[in-house]
Amino acid sequence: MSPITPIHRAPDSPAARQALALAGVFQAASLVDELARTGQVDPRAWETLIEATVDTNPESFEAIYGGHPNNLRRGLDTLEALVGRKQANPVVLRYGFSLLMLMNKLRTNNDMMDSLGQKLTRIQGQAEHFGPTHENVIASLGEAYQETISTFKTRIVVQGDPSLLQSRMMPERVRACLMAGIRFGLLWHQQGGRRWKLVFQRTALRRALDSLS
Repeated sequence: MSPITPIHRAPDSPAARQALALAGVFQAASLVDELARTGQVDPRAWETLIEATVDTNPESFEAIYGGHPNNLRRGLDTLEALVGRKQANPVVLRYGFSLLMLMNKLRTNNDMMDSLGQKLTRIQGQAEHFGPTHENVIASLGEAYQETISTFKTRIVVQGDPSLLQSRMMPERVRACLMAGIRFGLLWHQQGGRRWKLVFQRTALRRALDSLS
């Protein structure tokens, strides 16, 4: 997906980079909720998440999210709720924090990290052939999530319309979204993000969000 606006250089501020990565986590959480309730999803937000997940060797930080913070606008808006500026959707926040918890479990499991890395490398080749949002790629991402993250005792229970959740390709799309959330969670941790900072450094997060608006 080509950026709709010209490439936008990533911020130098660690807090702003953490905010962008965290926005990816909560954008994934938001899209999981949207898929589960409506069966539809915002195309730009969806493509940004999937492309970030299948690109295992991005050329720059900003390339991860397609070159402009607005590609993560859904997630940034959710963070505004997290810091108290907007009304929060408790289901989306629960999904987001669950993704961060699962990311931490994955991060300390070297065997699973290696296995997931190998799977994503294969999926990247698939994406180069079919295109990143082709249903074959989405199915592979869903399968990779099911074979790795879903094996943890702690799981994300998705709430929504049961008939939608059981419809064709919906389980795969939801799992692909969750995989994207894990990908951005790992990025957030790499940039220095920690859960305690979300409690004790909300002012820094608010300033970072201001710089990205």
